[in-house]
Amino acid sequence: MIRIVLVDDHPVVRSGIRAMISGQPDFELVGEAGTGEEGLELAGRLMPEVVLMDLQLGPGMHGSEATRQIVALGGPHVLVLTTFDTDADIVAAIEAGATGYLLKDAPSEDVHAAIRSAAAGSSVLAPSVASRLLGRVRTPEATLSPRELEVLGHVAAGLSNRQISKQLFLSETTIKTHLVHIYAKLGVDSRTAAVAAATKRGLIRPS
Repeated sequence: MIRIVLVDDHPVVRSGIRAMISGQPDFELVGEAGTGEEGLELAGRLMPEVVLMDLQLGPGMHGSEATRQIVALGGPHVLVLTTFDTDADIVAAIEAGATGYLLKDAPSEDVHAAIRSAAAGSSVLAPSVASRLLGRVRTPEATLSPRELEVLGHVAAGLSNRQISKQLFLSETTIKTHLVHIYAKLGVDSRTAAVAAATKRGLIRPS
C-alpha cells in the first residue's frame, strides 16, 4: 500500500485530487495539509511513501522549502503537483530534492503512474518540465543559474538591490554582479526589461 500525504492550500483542489486517487486499490490518503508547515508536520509524524506537494501555499512556507525539509527526513518521496512550470519553480523544486514534477492538468492515469514511480524512488517529469530542463542542459550559457533566477524573482517583486541583499544574505555588490550577468544573458539593459523578457520566456511567473 502506498501511503500518501496531500499538501495544497485550496480545499476544492484537495477534494479533486482526493477523488482522483481514492479509487486506486494500492493508494491510501493518510493526511491532508493546507500549508507547508502542516505538510512537514504530517510527513514527519506519518512518514508516508509519497507527499503530493503544491508549490504556492499562501503566506507561509513555500512548497519548495517544505519539500527540502521533508526530503531531509529521509523517508517520504515528494512529488510536486502544481500549475506552474517556470524555470524558477522547476529548479527550486528539483534542487530541493523532489522526486517528480507534474502539472495539475495531467491526466489521472499519469498522476497515478507518477505516484507509483515516486514511491519506488523513480523520477517523473511532466513533458514540458523535462523539455525545460533539457533546454537548460543544452544551452547553459544562455540559462539563468538558480541564484540568478532567485535574484530576478525578487526584482520582479519590486525589491531594491539593498532589500534583495538582505533577503539573500549577500552583499549589494554581489547582487549587482548577478544583475549584470542576467542582463547579458537576456540581452537587456534594465530591470524592467529583464523581468519582461524572463516572464515572456517562462523563466519566472508574471508578477
